[in-house]
Amino acid sequence: MSIETLRIGVDLGGTKTEIVALSPQGQELIRHRVASPRDDYQATLHTITTLVAKVESELGATGTVGIATPGTLSPHTGRMKNANSVWLNGQLLKQDVETALKREIRLANDANCFALSEATDGAAAGAEVVFGVIVGTGTGGGVVVNGRVLSGINRIAGEWGHNPLPWAMPEELPGPACYCGKSGCIETYLSGPGMAGDYLSFGGAITGTITRTMLDAKAIVQKALAGDPLAEQVLQRYENRMARALAGVINILDPDVIVLGGGMSNITRWYTSVPKLWERYVFSDTVQTRLVAPRFGDSSGVRGAAWLWPE
Repeated sequence: MSIETLRIGVDLGGTKTEIVALSPQGQELIRHRVASPRDDYQATLHTITTLVAKVESELGATGTVGIATPGTLSPHTGRMKNANSVWLNGQLLKQDVETALKREIRLANDANCFALSEATDGAAAGAEVVFGVIVGTGTGGGVVVNGRVLSGINRIAGEWGHNPLPWAMPEELPGPACYCGKSGCIETYLSGPGMAGDYLSFGGAITGTITRTMLDAKAIVQKALAGDPLAEQVLQRYENRMARALAGVINILDPDVIVLGGGMSNITRWYTSVPKLWERYVFSDTVQTRLVAPRFGDSSGVRGAAWLWPE
């Protein structure tokens, strides 16, 4: 197998680093996952290069390498920015990995890689315009047009989570504080901790406490299924807010398909309730956009990194 056919993807997560090698047809050939070194940039570089060397040794071939990162490269400096794995910020990650591997690599935001994976051979395969959404501990997004990631001149295309919640109601203003320094960002409502915070603000409790985590969001869903009226109200507010937020995306981008990813995408009711609700906010007589679950789940990021080399 040659470098023209083997595609290697690396997903550089905050808690785990994953690598996969794909055949030209997208068949998974090998996969490994290790704990990510925290607060140590040099150890991060070592992890990436060690994993690539391991995969190539096991397969007896070299390949193209793409990396999914929690941030993005600044087009001005070439350094990492906006990464919640803060030890990456300000670093020449692409340049340093290329030096270590002695080859060109491609690098993109993890939400872009998620969208690319699902647009290439996932739930949105064949669609012309795809918006990939990650709703978990944070809220991110990526745009793929005709099989190519749309990065934008500032490398922030798809960052819907740091726009204000559209059509905000009086009781939603000014909104929760966001780590970006503003208030009322979509992320503060639609992330798992955002849902948990909403439950807390209306007097809810889970085993006496609530800590605004993804685990709490899952517990709220279970309470709603068990008939808890407060939990059900939280879910109804959440899906209405998601409908408004995605309607804003549809009004600007008009995608064929929106794919949900992240921990919150596992709540199946969104796929029927949200499209019914967004119709009242989309500036059209009909809405043909489909809202779908991902085919590859949390494996889409690493697969999308491999697909950064389409040719």
